[in-house]
Amino acid sequence: MGKVTGFLEFERELPGYRPVEERLEDYREVSGPFSSERVVQQAARCMDCGIPFCQSGCPLANIIPDWNDLVYHNRWREAYERLRATNNFPEFTGRICPAPCESACVLSLVDDPVTIERIEQEIIEHAFREGWVKPEPPAIRTGKKVAVVGSGPAGLACADQLNRAGHEVTVLERDDRIGGLLRYGIPDFKLEKQILDRRLHIMEAEGVRFVTGVHVGHNYDIGKLKRFDATVLCVGATAPRDLAVPGRSLDGIHFAFDYLRQQNKRVSGDVLNGAFRIHAWGKNVIVIGGGDTGSDCVGTANRQRAASVTQFELLPMPPDERPDHQPWPFYPMVLRTSSSHEEGARRYWSIMTKRFEGANGKVKRLMTVEVRVDRGTDGRMHLTERPGSEREWEADLVLLAIGYAGPEQEGMVADLGLKLNHRGNVDTGRGYQTSLSGIFAAGDARRGQSLIVWAISEGREAASDADAYLTGFVSLPTKGDGDLPRVT
Repeated sequence: MGKVTGFLEFERELPGYRPVEERLEDYREVSGPFSSERVVQQAARCMDCGIPFCQSGCPLANIIPDWNDLVYHNRWREAYERLRATNNFPEFTGRICPAPCESACVLSLVDDPVTIERIEQEIIEHAFREGWVKPEPPAIRTGKKVAVVGSGPAGLACADQLNRAGHEVTVLERDDRIGGLLRYGIPDFKLEKQILDRRLHIMEAEGVRFVTGVHVGHNYDIGKLKRFDATVLCVGATAPRDLAVPGRSLDGIHFAFDYLRQQNKRVSGDVLNGAFRIHAWGKNVIVIGGGDTGSDCVGTANRQRAASVTQFELLPMPPDERPDHQPWPFYPMVLRTSSSHEEGARRYWSIMTKRFEGANGKVKRLMTVEVRVDRGTDGRMHLTERPGSEREWEADLVLLAIGYAGPEQEGMVADLGLKLNHRGNVDTGRGYQTSLSGIFAAGDARRGQSLIVWAISEGREAASDADAYLTGFVSLPTKGDGDLPRVT
């Protein structure tokens, strides 16, 4: 460890957000600067834990104490090498990961946890500034060709690993740009797309081939996958959950991803016209769903100058402190207030939407009722409406941010005849190979809607399985094993 008494001397500190009135005028990242001196001081808070639970709390098994110690001693190059050993894209996770590592930090038992996520971000940004992050293509190619379908975090991590192993990797993306949810599901005020493009340029220089506008099973015949020696499906869980209530067909009710995607395209310079143009200007906006996607909708609606923004959550309001049934080091469900909420939003819990009402085919209001949520002996959630709690809300724009049901089954999944599990996700048994030999799956398509850090972890693990299938032996690292030496 660095400073033995650091956790006693220094309090947890994070950079503040830019003023609300300033950041609502743009889509740049909301966080302010954080000096290297303050980062070093925060790294000093890392303790010499007998067992680093932060590492076990991270799906990537990032070796966090090592790079905290190296940062404290201003050995930034070594800190970067240690960080990239387990994480292909720390510039992404350092910005949009919910940091389960911090919930597992031993210091959090008695104090605020170490600012692991921000230190991670500062390490990789320091590395980019110093020019340490540069293309390192493999010196030898295996001659094996691999298709990675989908270019979200799982697909990019998988492609990066397989390319390092010397395989010829082609990433097939159905959208017009590479990045998946990183590109179109995460607002720029959380992840500016120049950060994504910076990494993509490096991957291209290393030999990864990106092809856009390719929707496998639709405009790309499924039989063409046979041209590859292996295929990894990283198509995400993109089938949105809907709300089957009266009035759902009214105009003005949209899935959250459609809304966020349009604004991300505007920020990228695209001009959107037509009847399906979604915008919150001057409207009473209601966001149904209290998770991160709902929060992103709140921040976007505020920047679009909505007249009002209201957010509903079906579940009860979480507690401020870790509940007893979610003990350390598990990730707790506690009340979290995002930068978007601070910019202006009314938040309500235990609210269920009963129906939508409108005029001239457009939504004008919705009706709700308060509910009590109980869990039965079978573990399932049961809702009980509270008598007399019905309420009417003005609504010109309703955004459904209630999650995703799994991968879209029409097209590629159905055409391949892949086995699905009981949750509707692609079944891979105990590993990452699907019911078809040479076809692998990773990320949300395999495990269901999850975190970016899990997607990257899954992409790495699937790459290891695919590499073993192609070569007959294991050469790529698995979780926590560190980086793959470049092929020489």
